[in-house]
Amino acid sequence: MTSWNPEEYLQFADERTRPASDLLNNIPLSSPSRVIDLGCGTGNSTALLAARWPAAHLDALDSSDAMLTEARQSGVSANWMLADLATWNPDATYDVIFSNAAFQWLPDQDKLLPRLMSFVSPKGTFAFQVPSNFNAPSHTILDDLAEETAWKGKLKSVRRIQQSSASGYYDIMKPHASSVTIWETEYLQVLAGEDAVYRWVSGTSLRPFINVLNSEEREQFIAAYKTKMNIAYPRRSDGTTLFPFQRIFVVAAKGS
Repeated sequence: MTSWNPEEYLQFADERTRPASDLLNNIPLSSPSRVIDLGCGTGNSTALLAARWPAAHLDALDSSDAMLTEARQSGVSANWMLADLATWNPDATYDVIFSNAAFQWLPDQDKLLPRLMSFVSPKGTFAFQVPSNFNAPSHTILDDLAEETAWKGKLKSVRRIQQSSASGYYDIMKPHASSVTIWETEYLQVLAGEDAVYRWVSGTSLRPFINVLNSEEREQFIAAYKTKMNIAYPRRSDGTTLFPFQRIFVVAAKGS
């Protein structure tokens, strides 16, 4: 299991929360009774849900105890639940099932997403967004390094990102929804400081790789990754680094 570090994840809290806000703004329901945030992490997206629907019963689920510990300190009024999203089975349906950047870690999405849709109430909505930048240097460099002799033995079994396309998600969701709205957005993240893109990835995609390395191997892997990343994403004269980041958004409604 991947060990997540809330402090690293929260380095770019505002940038990571913006897609959740954009997704939330496209959910048409005015007063849902039951809402859940799947893969809630440190609770940034949960806070948006609580602000949008303060009268709703709000649950928030994550598989990382460290992330939930941070989330519980946020002051957001939610029922925080430690559970594996892949096998989660609620006792009652929800009017809104919401997920911000979680499903890319889970396999068999063609089975998982319809199962989750079955937990949506008859006139409810299932809304999620996932990163769609896995062909960008930030990720291809990781995969290339993992194939090098120095690390290949330990990294061959590292959990890889699961990726679909906008049309792929449409095909998965449409048989189970009355309407499906899908769009893609590329955010141009303007990051400050040294090794900026490395610091972004260190809170997410890098962690499964470095978690299985010993301290010496980890230092060598990170050094090699930083070098290649600083070439792929050079720091500009004003001290910033531009990091294009594409995401897919899906809003599937069960009833009109």
